[in-house]
Amino acid sequence: MYVIPDASALRAWRKSSYSDNGQGGCVEVSDGYPDGVPVRDSKAPHGPALVFPVAGWAAFVSAVKE
Repeated sequence: MYVIPDASALRAWRKSSYSDNGQGGCVEVSDGYPDGVPVRDSKAPHGPALVFPVAGWAAFVSAVKE
């Protein structure tokens, strides 16, 4: 995992429909980034993003779905 200090330049941010609680507290993911899966806080679009290895992110998502 590593950090992108300002992830606002990345495109195609999306969030889970389960994250939209109406209070703005959402996690967003950017698809198509070549080095991994960037994840950021939707309340801070010009803030940092954590970039996780694809395999690690897939394992996380799979575990959450279970």
